[in-house]
Amino acid sequence: MGWTMTLKDDFGVITWTWQTMKLLSLFLFLSLFSIPVPSENVLSKDHHFSWKPGQWGQCIGKKCGSGGVQTRTIWCIHVEGWTTHNFHCHHMEKPESWRQCFKVCDWHQDVFEWEVSNWGACVIMPLFSNELKLRTAECITAQHGIQSRTIHCIRTSNRTTVTSKICELFSQKPPMEQACLTPCPQDCVVSDFTSWSSCSKTCGGGLQHRTRHILATPMYGGANCQNLTETRTCISLLDCHNAEEDYQYSFKAGAWSECRVIPYHRNALQSGRTTVDLSSNDNSTGTPHPLDSHHHSHHNHQIHAHVQVRYPLSWELDVGYQTRHVRCTRSDGKDVMLSFCRKDTALLTFKVCQMPNDCQTSEWSSWSPCSKTCRSNDLSPGYRLRSRIMTQIPHGGGRQCPGLEEKEACNIIGDLLPKCPRYVWRTSDWGDCHILPLLSQQDQRLANVSSLCGGGIQIRKTFCVQAQDDSAPHLRKEVSRPVAARLCDGNQLPLAVQNCSIPCQLHCMLSQWSAWSSCLHEYCKEPREKKGLRKRIREMLWHSGSALGTCSHLTEFIPCEDPACDLWQVHQDGRCIPTKIPCGLGTVVQNLTCVTTEEGKACPPATTLEEWRICNDHPCTIFYWEASAWGPCMEDTSADLYGTSFNNGTSSCAVGVQSRKISCVKMHAGPVTNKRCSESSRPETSRPCLLPCKKDCEVTPFSEWTDCPSTCIAESASAIKQSRYRTIIHRPANGGQECPDTLYEERDCESLHKCPVYRWRTHKWHSCTLVPDSVRRGLSGSRENCGNGLNTRGLSCVGEDGESANMTECLRWAGPLPPQIRQCRVACKDDCILTAWSKFSECAGCGHSQTRKRALIGRSKKKEHCLNEKLHPLEEKQTCPCNEFLSQPYGNWSVCIHSDRAVLGSLQGWMSHWETKECGQGLRYRAVACIDHQGHLVNPALCTESGYIVEVCHIPCPLDCKLSDWSAWSDCSASYGSGLKTRSRWLREKAFNGGRPCPKLDMKNQAQVHEAVPCSGETSHYEWRIEPWSICNINTVDNLPACGEGVQSRKIRCVKRSTVNGDQRHVDDSLCDGEEMPPRAQVCYLACPDDCVTAPWGAWSNCPLQCDPGATRNRSRHILRLPASEDMLCPELVQTEQCVLNSTCYTYEYKVSEWSTCQLSDNAICGEGAQLRLLDCVRSDAKIVELRECEQLGLINKWRLFEKCVVECPINCLLSDWSPWADCSLSCGSQGHLVRTRRMLQEARQGGRPCPSQLTQTKPCPITPCYMWLLSDWSPCTVQGAECGEGLRRRNLSCVIHLGNKADYHPRAAKTELCGDVRREHLKQDMEQPCFVPCPGDCYLTEWSLWSSCQLTCLEGRSFESIGHQARSKAVIIQAMENQGSCPHQVFETQPCKGGKCYSYRWRAGGWNNNEREVWCHRSDGVNVTGGCFQQKKPARLRHCHPPCTKPFSHCTPSGLCGCERGYTEVMTSHGFLDYCTRTPEVDNNKKADVKTNSGRLKPGLSQTKDFYSEWSLHPVGPDGRVKLWVYAVTVVGFILIIFIIALSFLIWNPLKISTTSCPPQKPLTLAYDGDMDM
Repeated sequence: MGWTMTLKDDFGVITWTWQTMKLLSLFLFLSLFSIPVPSENVLSKDHHFSWKPGQWGQCIGKKCGSGGVQTRTIWCIHVEGWTTHNFHCHHMEKPESWRQCFKVCDWHQDVFEWEVSNWGACVIMPLFSNELKLRTAECITAQHGIQSRTIHCIRTSNRTTVTSKICELFSQKPPMEQACLTPCPQDCVVSDFTSWSSCSKTCGGGLQHRTRHILATPMYGGANCQNLTETRTCISLLDCHNAEEDYQYSFKAGAWSECRVIPYHRNALQSGRTTVDLSSNDNSTGTPHPLDSHHHSHHNHQIHAHVQVRYPLSWELDVGYQTRHVRCTRSDGKDVMLSFCRKDTALLTFKVCQMPNDCQTSEWSSWSPCSKTCRSNDLSPGYRLRSRIMTQIPHGGGRQCPGLEEKEACNIIGDLLPKCPRYVWRTSDWGDCHILPLLSQQDQRLANVSSLCGGGIQIRKTFCVQAQDDSAPHLRKEVSRPVAARLCDGNQLPLAVQNCSIPCQLHCMLSQWSAWSSCLHEYCKEPREKKGLRKRIREMLWHSGSALGTCSHLTEFIPCEDPACDLWQVHQDGRCIPTKIPCGLGTVVQNLTCVTTEEGKACPPATTLEEWRICNDHPCTIFYWEASAWGPCMEDTSADLYGTSFNNGTSSCAVGVQSRKISCVKMHAGPVTNKRCSESSRPETSRPCLLPCKKDCEVTPFSEWTDCPSTCIAESASAIKQSRYRTIIHRPANGGQECPDTLYEERDCESLHKCPVYRWRTHKWHSCTLVPDSVRRGLSGSRENCGNGLNTRGLSCVGEDGESANMTECLRWAGPLPPQIRQCRVACKDDCILTAWSKFSECAGCGHSQTRKRALIGRSKKKEHCLNEKLHPLEEKQTCPCNEFLSQPYGNWSVCIHSDRAVLGSLQGWMSHWETKECGQGLRYRAVACIDHQGHLVNPALCTESGYIVEVCHIPCPLDCKLSDWSAWSDCSASYGSGLKTRSRWLREKAFNGGRPCPKLDMKNQAQVHEAVPCSGETSHYEWRIEPWSICNINTVDNLPACGEGVQSRKIRCVKRSTVNGDQRHVDDSLCDGEEMPPRAQVCYLACPDDCVTAPWGAWSNCPLQCDPGATRNRSRHILRLPASEDMLCPELVQTEQCVLNSTCYTYEYKVSEWSTCQLSDNAICGEGAQLRLLDCVRSDAKIVELRECEQLGLINKWRLFEKCVVECPINCLLSDWSPWADCSLSCGSQGHLVRTRRMLQEARQGGRPCPSQLTQTKPCPITPCYMWLLSDWSPCTVQGAECGEGLRRRNLSCVIHLGNKADYHPRAAKTELCGDVRREHLKQDMEQPCFVPCPGDCYLTEWSLWSSCQLTCLEGRSFESIGHQARSKAVIIQAMENQGSCPHQVFETQPCKGGKCYSYRWRAGGWNNNEREVWCHRSDGVNVTGGCFQQKKPARLRHCHPPCTKPFSHCTPSGLCGCERGYTEVMTSHGFLDYCTRTPEVDNNKKADVKTNSGRLKPGLSQTKDFYSEWSLHPVGPDGRVKLWVYAVTVVGFILIIFIIALSFLIWNPLKISTTSCPPQKPLTLAYDGDMDM
């Protein structure tokens, strides 16, 4: 049977089902573990052996529950610790080795769990015996500490705590402590001392003090702050004459007691008397204590607060009284009799007060819905709110209101929530294609923009929609309604602009005409007529791809006679070449030859049998097929029979047919019968096409209605509307359903409730309440029942109908709270009595004032203090009301703002963004300040309706870059063959005001746009036209036969190349190539009757293509008639000549011209076009010949003569519509601005108009006065009715008006009601603070210092935290040394702050002066401080030499070593220490100092010049104790010099020893040491 459990959390009651009754026994059984088990061993009687139990084992049982058993092991041990046999221990004392237990199962783990708190702060570890001693010298980056946390075992059902041993059965107890690191200790840092104060006494002895403040508090175990005050005695030069006058006497007031309830009954009066305790002799303030009624009344007040109605219908205030103790104190702190203090008036020891009323609130409202209602990638939880309202305003220092709003997390685990909706961008259909002219075409084509074609741009609208849930089934594709664009922020915005193309008239590129063919039958298989056709063709090299129009005809015909039929004759040459393997399939080369079908013997050459004459000089007749443009796509009824359709991806559209008219046309004449053209070459007259699909308009559903205000509206407010819109996705096409007329709707907001009207109802003022006489008799002071008091009145709330309502309604809707309490006065005998104020006098107009008066009456007229008009004014003035206002312009003009487009227009005409006029007439605005007659700012509606001065302005239009007209075409770049001709346009006017920029500029800052087209050289347009040779003319003599050699001639004309039917008028011969001019005459031969007659020479044979050296060519002729005589020989029949390059042999190749610029259709602006170049056949001698020369040689043209190109379309910058004007940046004042923005949808490209720099526009807000509460500074501490003691400091709350300009901030006073409810504002501020005025001789604390700069905890300039700390402190001031025992302790406080800095601290030291210097700690911001610097690194303030300098004439040098005084040289020991001081050589004997005395130190020194030469000294030993290097060098040089002298002496004296003559005795050499170390 499974375990089941049902929990019911109502009232904390847990109900268990009967299956879980054993769980209670589990808890009771496990609770036994909390009984402490003694850990001591059970000793036997002889105390030598004892039983030692082990740990209890695991609970073992067959079932979960209380039927388990635990065991443990028991040992018998000796006191020394070794184990022995069990019989040594008494069996009667042996502990139990088993017990019953509760076996825990897995499901029990769901009942109990560990509750772990967060880790606490890191606490520094103590080092020795719980003593916290800091290792400041060892800390480098951080110090070790311990963090702890609390761990409890709790029941999961109601979170109650149970013993930890229960949870330990399931899992190990988490650790309660862990090691941590905390920054190194930071000592307290204080500032420098201020200057000393003046002496506390003007005569005799007094005290002076100086203070400092705390800059950084100690942290992480740093040293505590030092004393912030230093005190020293001071003595004035003036003597005090009378010792009694040393004391000063002052009234010292104690603190006011709590406000007590005034006793109104006799018994209460008896018990309400107070006694004054004068026995206290310390500095504590005296407080009157009631005998027995104080606590009782306070208790009743608390009970009264609890039984108040939750929603009261009226408020009443209670008046109580306060008392205080006033005593006379002496400057030494002792209390004396009151008579020692001067008393001009009665002591103030009591006063009336307002009884405290605590804030009352309503019950909490229900929790609001959770802000997180769906599951998203954001793992943060949602939150929900609940609130409560204030039902009772606190009065008289009562408890302030608690929080009126609570916020808590909700939906922390969002797995159970539905997925959040996903928002994506959607787009409409692309709009119409628009073309923007190029700069180079702006003047030619702007007049007729509608005729432009080619490349353009089109735009579409983007909108945000909620994406459909993929998991949800969809029966059909639905269009989501548009939502706010901000919901799609973060998603990539689709493109709003794309390139498009408007079809142009078909632009074709055709090849040259081929040669005319031979006369052929149209149908060779069935020749019907004797007439035929000669045909020539041309190919279409490229066309623009447009569907508009057709290319020109490609075939032309000429009628002819005697037609023949051609056929292909195949000649197989060569052998079969295998493809892959040596045998099998292969390829063989075949030659195809077009031959005629007629057979017969070839005729002799025509030149032998021909005669020439001019005939048919009229143009040839040419016919061709002419095709019209394709007609519209029409429905094909024959296709419908077969159900033919075409699917374009969206809908099935029918297939139609297009037709065109075909006619045979005679060139330069017109249409003729179709028989004149070749029927086989007739173009097609129809073709299939796709009928345009019928497309209905498609719009999105309407968006959601805009929100209506959730709050109520005022009665006078205008109607509030809400709107919705929808967007066109697809526009209708081909007769589809039109779009709806309504795309934008508005309606009035429904169910808007008017704000309720409530008002405050004030009750009558009660009588003036004074402190009762029973209280007065118990205190010193006035006994007369008069003076200052308080009177109160009730307050209630009424609705619009006059019925009573809850006070909460008026708190919300009724405006400022009327005052319920005011000060009053009951006249005393000595008070001044005045009449009531008269009415104010009438106003004379604006700028005038009105007055009212009152007068003294009775004895008050004779009292001196009553005649003081400062205390008792008798006249009052007030300014007359005025409704005259003056409007003054304020601030600068706004930018010129173009008229806004309507919202509806922006929804319908969104396709014409570039047509939006951004220039022309606009408006600019300037704010108006409305001023009253006193110069105060008032509501601008009192002066103008809009709050602006509006002025018409002009926005300059952008001017595009302008270019000049096209220049004339240049000459062709090639005189012969193909080249390019160009024309250009130059910069005429630069762009202005954001117009379209100019093309790239050249070195002369000129923009040049050029166009290049192919052309042929001038000579290529002309050719030599040759006429037939004339008859051979032979000069006959004497009637001889006309035979033999003669001369024949022919005419040669230079004509312009043209077609066959073109004009061939003669032109000047210089236009043709002179080198290519054929001969005009030649020698001819006419055979005589008996001569050998031969045929004309045949053509020369071809030389090799490469014109190989040594190759020859030949030509031949044959005999037509043999000579009559055998003696006569025939001429040679074969001629041979050498193949010479560029003479008798030529090579040929193709060459092309340069590419032209991209050529478009006639009306095209941009888009796809073609680049052209021309092909030439070039002979090896660089002559340009006809293309057929290369074609006849079989040369293959590998050059492309055209290629596609693209002229990039200019795209202007595309901007969105202006957003609505945002709310004013400031709620009031003169510095606010209204802002509207637009975003860039498309950047300008390819020379389009750039985006304007102004994507944001601002205009000033109407100037409205700013009303604010202004808190005054705290007043000085004042003690009412005494010189010192416990007092109050106050500050005032006033309503001021200002312009909101920080640079010119001059607030002026305004009426209180303009700022709001002053009573509620008082609740938010502290208007009074207790303070203390020290009496002479008191020891007191100073005022709080200013907050220190914000400092972060840093390490090497890097911060540990983002929140810094700042501190302030109070120092202790001692006025009398005998009172310092009662001084308070100095205090400081810290607060977190933002924007902190890292500070570093370094030791600074001044210069040495008599081996002393100043050392201080310097902060990185330039402040000298105490603390913060490491003491271990502090530089020495005093300089000492070790060992001390005790030698005569020695002193301690800055290097820390002993040195000699001036005029003495140091003699050092081998260890580097000073041995003694010796006099420096060459010092004047008169200036010698006695070695044994110090008399030389007191003698005047040498002059500066002598000091320069006398201050030298030699130091053979360095400061480190080592011998210097120059000492070794001098020693070596000296040793070598001695060796050299000895050797030289030996050489000189050795020869003299041979002589027997003795030399005179030599004077011995004496070396005198004068103290020079170099010797």
